[in-house]
Amino acid sequence: MKQSLILLFSLLLSISMFSQEQSYSFSLEEAINFAIENNRTAINAAKDIDAAEKQKWETTATGLPQLSASVDYQNFLKQQVSLIPAEAFGGNPGEFEEVVFGTKQNMTATATITQKIFDGSYIVGLQSAKVYLDISKNAKQKTDLEIRKAVINAYGNVLLAEESLILLNKDRKILEDNVNDTSKMFENGLEEEESVEQLQITLSGLMSNLNKTERLKVLAYQMLNITLGIDINAKTTLSDKLEMLTAQNISLSLLSTEENVENNIDYKIAENSKVSQELLLKLEKSKAMPTLNAFLNGGYSGFSNSFNFLSKDQEWFGTSLFGVSLNIPIFSSLGRTAATARVKIDLEKAENDLKETEQQLKLQIASAKSEYQFAIEDYENKKLNLNLAERIESKNQTKFFEGIGSSFDLRQAQTQLYNAQQEFLQAMLDVINTKAELETILNTIQIN
Repeated sequence: MKQSLILLFSLLLSISMFSQEQSYSFSLEEAINFAIENNRTAINAAKDIDAAEKQKWETTATGLPQLSASVDYQNFLKQQVSLIPAEAFGGNPGEFEEVVFGTKQNMTATATITQKIFDGSYIVGLQSAKVYLDISKNAKQKTDLEIRKAVINAYGNVLLAEESLILLNKDRKILEDNVNDTSKMFENGLEEEESVEQLQITLSGLMSNLNKTERLKVLAYQMLNITLGIDINAKTTLSDKLEMLTAQNISLSLLSTEENVENNIDYKIAENSKVSQELLLKLEKSKAMPTLNAFLNGGYSGFSNSFNFLSKDQEWFGTSLFGVSLNIPIFSSLGRTAATARVKIDLEKAENDLKETEQQLKLQIASAKSEYQFAIEDYENKKLNLNLAERIESKNQTKFFEGIGSSFDLRQAQTQLYNAQQEFLQAMLDVINTKAELETILNTIQIN
């Protein structure tokens, strides 16, 4: 019995610990930092940098001394027979003697060290490896910026759904009370049936939006979890509020930030592409240059008619060789010339792409600033509209239940209020998202 209780307690403890491991709580900044570390795309981008580091050393190592060794064993199942003039051994002229040269078995062990002395392609390869590493780092930076923006959007969508539900449930309760009160007035002959029906239509539409928002909230949490790099069904709670984040993200000084296109990550990537083409051009030109390599080897050979190479009595004969190899390209039937011309064309295209990227980015920055400024202005406007819509709805509530206003006017005022509420929430989210978009284009954010 005691053992059963211990087992049950251990099981419950394990379940409790597992549940705790699946629960997360984030502020927006915490969510961004968490995603940079745990988002699967970010992890792969970091691995690409590691791979580029290895690639850089791999390229460097090809120009350093290379040492190799080999062991060769040969066993002639049938040795080759050679014919030599018999008169060399005192025989008759015109006759030949059958002779077998060498032993039936032999073994050779050789070690060789090689070293590049001059190779233009190796120098270009070193430069290319560095550029490849820069490309990987820029790709990681772009990934981090995109993940940051995605987290902000997903985080904001969750807050939007949560705030919408709060308002919709509040409106539902008020509207249900209105329907009940109006139904009683109709039963007592103090109100027309149409008034009840008008309010029921409004309530039906509100309930439909409420159910839709409930489903959207589930999807919003799942999208946030995917962006964060955690299980899609993990329990996640958010500590920031939509209105607080909106206030924090209103920064008019950002609109006057200098348009430094060179700081944009897409510009850096386009510049990487141009540099890569320049290196390819250098590579093609280097193929017309001579290459010089040196080598040194040494080895031992053993000979025997039976396999006794492991015997201490086996005699070994040493050899050593040093050499230099100079390779001079002379004529390629204009193949190298055509290849160089082709790469020059690709370089010109990369230069045009860089200029096009620069112009496009200037336009995007201007557009992003305009969108951000509009979002701030629209937020202030929607905030004012919401206050007006609340006052109008309150007045129509009073008029309707005092018998001096129609149910149609009340329904219209309520619908206007509900729209104003959702527009105000969306305006807050737009401020946050457009600021994130502008910061991404300007690349003014330091990713931790």
